[in-house]
Amino acid sequence: MRQVGRALSLTAAGLLVTSVAGVFAASGAAASLPPHGSVVSEDPVNYTPNLVSNTVVSHPAIYALAQSGSTLFAGGAFNAVENSNRTTTYTRTHIMSFSATSGAMTSFAPTLNGPVWTIVADGSSVYVGGQFTTVNGVARRGIVKLNATTGAVDTSFNASLNSGKVNEARLVNGRLIIGGTFSKKLMALNPTTGADTGFINVPITGSVAANAGSTDIYRFAVNPAGDRLVALGNFTSVAGQTRYRAFMLTLGPTAATLNPWYYQPLENMCRAVSLPAYLRDVDFSPDGSYFVFVSTGFIPNSGGEGRDLCDATARFETNIASPPRPTWINYTGGDTLHSVAVTGAAVYVQGHQRWLNNGAVERPGIGAIDPTTGLANSWNPTKTRAVGGKDLFVTSAGLWVGSDGKRFNGEYRYGIAFSPL
Repeated sequence: MRQVGRALSLTAAGLLVTSVAGVFAASGAAASLPPHGSVVSEDPVNYTPNLVSNTVVSHPAIYALAQSGSTLFAGGAFNAVENSNRTTTYTRTHIMSFSATSGAMTSFAPTLNGPVWTIVADGSSVYVGGQFTTVNGVARRGIVKLNATTGAVDTSFNASLNSGKVNEARLVNGRLIIGGTFSKKLMALNPTTGADTGFINVPITGSVAANAGSTDIYRFAVNPAGDRLVALGNFTSVAGQTRYRAFMLTLGPTAATLNPWYYQPLENMCRAVSLPAYLRDVDFSPDGSYFVFVSTGFIPNSGGEGRDLCDATARFETNIASPPRPTWINYTGGDTLHSVAVTGAAVYVQGHQRWLNNGAVERPGIGAIDPTTGLANSWNPTKTRAVGGKDLFVTSAGLWVGSDGKRFNGEYRYGIAFSPL
């Protein structure tokens, strides 16, 4: 169903958009990259490896990407990959690495007993988070530190999580911040030992609905300055204050505190009651002045058009504490978005969507939105929609796309594609 909001207007280009100032308007990582000066190419490079579907993992997917030097790390749910021309198959259990410039596989091949959801590459080490309990036979629940070349477990690092999984991780100001379903939901670890530094002590509790599952942090992003963190997931209270589905922390010199930022309409449900924790990803702009959410949830309930973040991309200004509406909101028209990356030149989004601009333009699987107007731009490589890609990773050279799709711009690129600048 293509939902049309109350304030829809028809532009000269024939796009259905919403407006208070153009588009239903109202108003990464801590290590920042220079903003891209242009949109990336629609034509992906030809050398990236491919996932392999087999009887062990019939629907493989990439959930996490990271780069250190010229080495690209990719994690997810898979147990085999093949080279770009599909002549050689390699056993790789939920994580691999390869040359970011040639696609040549490395010998890095640790064995994890569950999917990888986040990767942080840091020189000679790589931090890996996910839904596992052992790595190379060593007990490590949710988070592990590996040698980036050999894949060996760094046994001096042990977070000693006693439950849950890790969905997201970032190195920020000398601390490894992790989020997930473990008891604290969000905490800052010593990157050498894995011990909880105590820097984040904000109780995160509640559930947005009886069918939303356990309280968790699903994704978070940190601004380039390293002093703001925006998290999303399933919760209703943070540090004793009402916070549904998203909140912001101020990362101070010695402790993190709850920021006043709050978008009250996040307390509303979307039309799909089976998807109550509907926010799916967040990313800051290269200058940190704004951040962007993407979501699932189908369409808004009556009266929520232009306000509720349901199957949508929405921009918020970092320093507006109580926005009445997003700066702009771009609805897909009823399909899920799973990931977002903001480069300055574009807001890239991917999922299993068919459209952007509320169903007015076709953008199957992936698309790009103008950061200022909130309208889809002309970039349209198309990709296999499948369930939908769950990671977009920006480098100074271009955009890495991790997904469960087999084709990008009509070319076979199972799970991994790279669009250069």
